[in-house]
Amino acid sequence: MARVRQRSPVIPRASIRVLAAAAAWFTFVVAGAVAWTSAPSALMSAAADSIPQANAARKILVLTLADAIGPASAKFLIRGIERAEHESAACIVIQIDTPGGLDTSMRDIVKRILASEVPVVVYVAPSGSRAASAGLFVLLSAHVAAMAPGTNTGAAHPVQMGGGAMDSLMSTKVENDAASFIRSLAQKHKRNADWAERAVRASVSASDDEALTLGIVDVVEPSLLALLERLEGREVELLAGPRILQLREAELVIVTMGWRDRLLSAVANPNIAYMLLMLGSAGLMMELWNPGTILPGVVGAISILLAFFALQVLPVNSVGLLLLLLGIVLLLLEVKVTSYGALTIGGIVALTFGSIFLFESRESFYRVSWSVLVPTVIAATCFFVFVVGKGLRAQRRQPTTGTQGMIGKIGTAATPLDPEGRVHIRGEIWTAHAVTPIAAGTKVEIVAVNGLRLEVRPHDSGDDAAAIPS
Repeated sequence: MARVRQRSPVIPRASIRVLAAAAAWFTFVVAGAVAWTSAPSALMSAAADSIPQANAARKILVLTLADAIGPASAKFLIRGIERAEHESAACIVIQIDTPGGLDTSMRDIVKRILASEVPVVVYVAPSGSRAASAGLFVLLSAHVAAMAPGTNTGAAHPVQMGGGAMDSLMSTKVENDAASFIRSLAQKHKRNADWAERAVRASVSASDDEALTLGIVDVVEPSLLALLERLEGREVELLAGPRILQLREAELVIVTMGWRDRLLSAVANPNIAYMLLMLGSAGLMMELWNPGTILPGVVGAISILLAFFALQVLPVNSVGLLLLLLGIVLLLLEVKVTSYGALTIGGIVALTFGSIFLFESRESFYRVSWSVLVPTVIAATCFFVFVVGKGLRAQRRQPTTGTQGMIGKIGTAATPLDPEGRVHIRGEIWTAHAVTPIAAGTKVEIVAVNGLRLEVRPHDSGDDAAAIPS
C-alpha cells in the first residue's frame, strides 16, 4: 500500500517577508523611542551634575497644565517636582487652566506638592482660565496660590466617575470626604477653609478679586514675571521649615510635556478612546472573517489594547459598553442572517445609545462629543453592512481561477474518451478521464481535477451559452 505523506501547511514567502519587515520596523521604533526618552534624562542628569550648586539654585521651573487632570498630567507634574528637587531649584510654578478631572490623579498631585522640598506656586493663568473642581484642590495645596485677572476657581462638588449613580448614603460619604480633605488643605496654608468647604458642598465659585478678598489665594498678578517679582523675599512654609523665596535673578526653565505623556493624555481622551474601541472592533472582526490579512488584526489588537488602557482611567458605564458590543454583534449577524433590516436597525440603535452612555459624567470633557459620535456610528454601520457583507459574498462566490475554478466548466472532447483521451478547454489541451465513453466533438463538463488530469462527464444541458469555445 502506498504511503500517504502528510504535508505541513506552508506559509507564503510574501507573508514571511511582511512579518519580518514589520518585526524589524517595530524593533527599530522601540529602540529609537527608548533612546529618545532616555537621552534627555541622561543629558539632564549630566548637565545638573556639571552645574555648580549656586547656579542650580537659581532656576525656576515652569510647568503648564491646560487640560483635564488625569494620569498623564499627574505624572508630568510629579516628574517636574522631582526634577526641581534634584536640581535644587528656587521654586516651581504650575500654571493651570483646568475644568477638573479624576479624583485619584488630583490626590497624587496634591500629595506630591505637600511633600515637595521645593516651594510650589500654582498660578491660574492666563486671563480666562479656571481652576475648577479638582483644580481647586491643587490650587489650595500650593505653598503660594495665585491667579491672573479674569480667572475663576471653585465648583468642587464631587461627581461619581464610574458607571451608575451614587445612592444618597454613598453621595454623602464622598461629599464629606472631599469637604474634609479640602478644609485640611486650606487650613494647612491658612486660607479660607469655610469657603473651601462650601465650594465642595454647594459648588460655589469665585473670581480672582473675590478669591483674593476671601483669602482663598495669596496674590493676583497679570503675568508670570509680575508674579515672580511680587513673590521676591516672601516666606513659605515647607516640611523642612520656612524658606525665603529668592527669585529676582533666577533663570526661567520652561518644562514641556514629553511625547509619552502627550500620547497617554491623548489616549485617555474620551473621544480618542471611543474611536480606538470602534476601530479595534472593526479590525478584529475583519481579521476573523478574512483570516490571513494580518494588517487589520494587528491594527485592531493595538487599538483594543489602547482603548482598554483608556477605559481603566475614564468614567466608563458598563451598560454603555455592553450596548456597544451588542450593536457590533447585531450588525455582524445582519451579514449572515436575513432579517430584512431588523438587525441593522437594532445594531444602529444599540451603537448610538451605547456611544451616548459609554462615559457617564456631568462634565463635558468626560463624554463623547456628538461631532465624533454621529460620524463614527454611521461609518461603523456602513463598514459592517457593506464592507464585511461584500467580503463574505466574495468568499461564497465560486472560484474562477486555479483547479477549483476549472470545476463545472464546459469543453469539447478533442479525441474519443474511452476511458481516457484529450479535451479542449479554455484554449488548452488537457488529458481527461471519463467514466462512460465519450465520442470526439462531444461537449463535456469537468467534475474534478486530479493533478494534471481532468475528470469529465458528458454535458447533458441543451444550453451551450456557458460553453467555452474550443
